[in-house]
Amino acid sequence: MANPKHRTSKSKKNKRRTHWKATNPAMSVCSHCHQPKQPHIVCPNCGYYGGREVITPRVEEEK
Repeated sequence: MANPKHRTSKSKKNKRRTHWKATNPAMSVCSHCHQPKQPHIVCPNCGYYGGREVITPRVEEEK
């Protein structure tokens, strides 16, 4: 099995990784509360998914 003869330099490694960028997740609008949310995921704001309430959202108490 072949092995590298020389260590890959930082410059060469970083040039190879220039396109390794994190992308923003896709966002859609909740049909119930009209807040941005990820598609195919329960809305964290109102708890609705597919037109019905799946979870009751947690209400944080103010001190």
